[in-house]
Amino acid sequence: MSSLVLVALGSNRGDSPAIVRCAMRDLERFAACGLRASSLWRTSPVDCPPGSADFVNAVVAFEPRAGLTADDLLARLKSLERDYGRAAPTVRNAPRELDLDLLLFGAERRADALLTLPHPRAHLRRFVLAPAAEVAADLIWPGLGRTVAELLAGLDDREIATRLE
Repeated sequence: MSSLVLVALGSNRGDSPAIVRCAMRDLERFAACGLRASSLWRTSPVDCPPGSADFVNAVVAFEPRAGLTADDLLARLKSLERDYGRAAPTVRNAPRELDLDLLLFGAERRADALLTLPHPRAHLRRFVLAPAAEVAADLIWPGLGRTVAELLAGLDDREIATRLE
């Protein structure tokens, strides 16, 4: 379980449920043997421009294919975002067809110009932790010594996250 990868998916532009479901299938190509996918969650926008639509969020967990590095995966995630129509942002956190965030790559910890692992704010966000708890509740978050479920239970926020049926 030490090489488990977590990727967060989000969309608030276009047919967000369909986009997130399709992107989940696309992420299977990076998994050694299948992936675990959360439910879809409707979540309130956080740190987005006024009037931003709600998001559809999800998280997938998988063991990476042999030889796949965090840098390789990040580049492929950015390429997938572009494939789904995401353009270079002109406004921070503007609406987007697809947002893919590499949350964890095993126990790897780093902070450089390209990538910070684990994701620096994921453990504070309900829209990440609620779906992550469905696929990796007992995973201990690197550097924090607490499980995903414990981090979710400890949130004190105003975010709204509702599981979609």
